Amino acid sequence: MKIAEVSNVDFAMRHFVLPVMRGARERGHEVVGICAEGPLLSVPRAEGFRIIPVPMARSLNPLAQARALAALLRVFRAERFDLVHAHMPISGLLARAAARAAGVPRVAYTGHGFLFNQPGPAWRRGLSLGLEWLGGRATDVFLTVSEEEAADARRLGIARNAVGIGNGRDPARFHPDAAARAALRAELGAGPADCVVVIVSRLVRHKGHVELLRAMESVPGATLWVVGERLPTDHGPDMAEDFARARRELGPRLKLLGYREDVARLLAAADVFCLPSHFEGLPMSVIEAMLTGLPVVATDIRGPREQVVEGETGFLVPPGPGPGAVAPLAAALRRLAADPALRARQGAAGRARALARFDEAKVIGRTLDLLGL
Repeated sequence: MKIAEVSNVDFAMRHFVLPVMRGARERGHEVVGICAEGPLLSVPRAEGFRIIPVPMARSLNPLAQARALAALLRVFRAERFDLVHAHMPISGLLARAAARAAGVPRVAYTGHGFLFNQPGPAWRRGLSLGLEWLGGRATDVFLTVSEEEAADARRLGIARNAVGIGNGRDPARFHPDAAARAALRAELGAGPADCVVVIVSRLVRHKGHVELLRAMESVPGATLWVVGERLPTDHGPDMAEDFARARRELGPRLKLLGYREDVARLLAAADVFCLPSHFEGLPMSVIEAMLTGLPVVATDIRGPREQVVEGETGFLVPPGPGPGAVAPLAAALRRLAADPALRARQGAAGRARALARFDEAKVIGRTLDLLGL
């Protein structure tokens, strides 16, 4: 079969969609990636995948979306795909509409988080729900990364056969690594007995950086490594004032590491993973941390509460935004920072859970089976 994997930006194609592309190719199918042009597309291209750039826009600008829809329609008519598999809310809707208009025989969608479940004005959530309902009418196979959001899709009539497929990462890549731990801690100035908290995420407000930076002020002796960058297409405040305050308050206890390709080694060098997001799909970074044997402090929201078992593999705290989320987050981090034995127990339990539920090969295999590949 000839398959199109469609996403919005290169970051999503590189980190979320590429494993599905690899799996489909290993089963003998021709796989083409479609998304907005970007530097991270060098990775799938280096692996031999053909990537067709289209002018995707992460906005509600109708002119920009009309251009993207027209470009997708041209590509689908020219390429004559057997299956279009779309990802992300806006690009997923456009790809499904264009695929139906072009006569693609089979159309699939994987939702990585519904916009109507995210904080925002009622009109935007209502519009999102309506568009998801319309998109569901054009979808043969409807998947979500979160089991809870699959239940939402069924309950709301978006897709009555929606399946929560999960997410996965490769245990051969993400695992405890004593050599990497020693080398990176020495490189970044962390002593053997220091507690290092790490967050791996895009630098956007809804990932909870503001709450985490404030919470770390009340976790004396612990160091925070912030891994990630802000994408050119990201919206919202840049948090410059919050990071400036954190630099003053935390001093050398704050390390801003930017975008890194060695995330697996950084996780192996840390002691606690934290992702205090305001909303999520099913975060890959939590899976990576669990496979590496780290206890996870996350927010009690869709996605992370399917991953973290409260008190067993980490802690779930109330989500932000706002100062009310800081104190419980700080309390959870203090508890782990003060108790190496607790960190070891929860990290081991988290790794066992991730191996059972979030092994990439198992998740991709099930996804391909559901896609009919």
